[in-house]
Amino acid sequence: MTSIYDVQQLLKRYGTIIYTGDRLADLQLMEEELRELHQSQLVEQKDYEMALFILRQEIQRQMEKIK
Repeated sequence: MTSIYDVQQLLKRYGTIIYTGDRLADLQLMEEELRELHQSQLVEQKDYEMALFILRQEIQRQMEKIK
């Protein structure tokens, strides 16, 4: 897993497609959904950690763009 696209594909496997038109909101919703899947023990720890890392990096980039 190396990109936001990969994270989207992971979420898609569990029936989750997120698109609000707001990139930052989409990323935050993906992070929340990922947490819920992890708490339900549906996502392996290594996939969870990598996806979370990717999402947080992209959220940081988006926050910097806003400033």
